[in-house]
Amino acid sequence: MDLSNAHGLESGILLGIINEKLRLECHSLEELSSMYELDTQGVQDKLSGLGYQYDPLTNQFKNK
Repeated sequence: MDLSNAHGLESGILLGIINEKLRLECHSLEELSSMYELDTQGVQDKLSGLGYQYDPLTNQFKNK
């Protein structure tokens, strides 16, 4: 899935895509952000609105 329009995606869809990319392609949120030129803070803010935050130990966004 393409993340070039991440800011325009619905939050739930973005959550699924981001967690899949973290699980299969990237070892950290920083690596994912660099690879796909994402605004890390923007992604975190958008997913925080759903009640999710990034957990670096499991390398995924989890429900708070």
